Amino acid sequence: MTENRGTLGERVCDLRKRRGLSQRELATASKVSVSTVRKLEQGSAGETRMETVRALAAALRVPTTALVRRQPPEGPAPDPVPWQPLLEAVAAPRPARLDEEPTTPGLLAALAEVRRLHIAKRMADEVAVLAPLLREVDALDSSLEVRSIRAQLLHMAGAMLTQARQYEGAELALRRALDDAPDHVRAASVVATSSWLLMRQGRLDKASELAQRWADDMEPRLSRAPVETIAAWGWLLLHGASASLRDARDGEADDMMRLARAAATVTGTITPSSTRPDPWGPVVVAYKAAEKGVILDRPDEVLRAGQRLVGTGAGQETDYHRHRLDVARAYTMVRKYPEAVEVLTAIHAAQPEWLVQQRYAQDIVGHVIKRRRTLTPEMRLLADALSVPT
Repeated sequence: MTENRGTLGERVCDLRKRRGLSQRELATASKVSVSTVRKLEQGSAGETRMETVRALAAALRVPTTALVRRQPPEGPAPDPVPWQPLLEAVAAPRPARLDEEPTTPGLLAALAEVRRLHIAKRMADEVAVLAPLLREVDALDSSLEVRSIRAQLLHMAGAMLTQARQYEGAELALRRALDDAPDHVRAASVVATSSWLLMRQGRLDKASELAQRWADDMEPRLSRAPVETIAAWGWLLLHGASASLRDARDGEADDMMRLARAAATVTGTITPSSTRPDPWGPVVVAYKAAEKGVILDRPDEVLRAGQRLVGTGAGQETDYHRHRLDVARAYTMVRKYPEAVEVLTAIHAAQPEWLVQQRYAQDIVGHVIKRRRTLTPEMRLLADALSVPT
């Protein structure tokens, strides 16, 4: 059986033969080169991009996870040293009561500051504030108000550690946040981030299943439900759709994206809150919908969406810049490398700390470098900033 074979190449070979396809026929169906298919099956392909795996899975009519078993698509985790204070604060045992117990107004003011830093993606500053604050709130009682504050802090910690690819710490932070979540809506918001964590780990089937199950359980009546409830439901749908699309389950992805659009139409644009550390609205859904063109090798769709959505990032900068990474990738897919570099340079100017954590950005710059005989100064600056060898 395919599941019993050890390597990606062996699983591809097994399925190709069971489908009655030659290597060339599989290459044609998947739009992957024959040489890549051949090298993959021979075990000499080196690291295989998830885009390639997804294309092969779609051609073989199986989920991506039938070919890849929990293989993180974003490479090994980076140096944990910058995140060590936060990792330790998340994992630390409950401390004794402090000499000077924090006040609720003081905690709420600090929480607002952490949220501001989180939205701005000033990651080093956020670690500096968030780590000691977690220790303080851990020393307090378990009243509903304290639990609410602690859940929000742990949720932001889990999201940032996921971004930094510190997956074990992120999982612990989100598990603790879910335990402290004071209501079902805030719990759903934490679960949406947990689905994203699973997706970044390459556990696409688990990511989709988790998001779908929670979305089904909390499906609101759009005509009556509070906007925060609808937004939490919408984020579950977006993450479920993204995972299903990457897992070559396009029908599921389309259904969830359709529901997410309906949710955003009802709510309109709403800002981050105690329920969600991220904004929500029709434009955010449009950003997520545009990535389908990258995954399905339809760069023109991404570039058209990029033209429509240019300049729409006010108040939702991180989602906007993640969308702009898709635009940069689409430019490389049509061999417009200077345009891709221009997009990446603009992102780096706006959110440098966030960009250097993006393996996706590193891959795009690496792709540009491989296909250029000479590099412009802008390309060299980006390569240096993202630690991409030239």
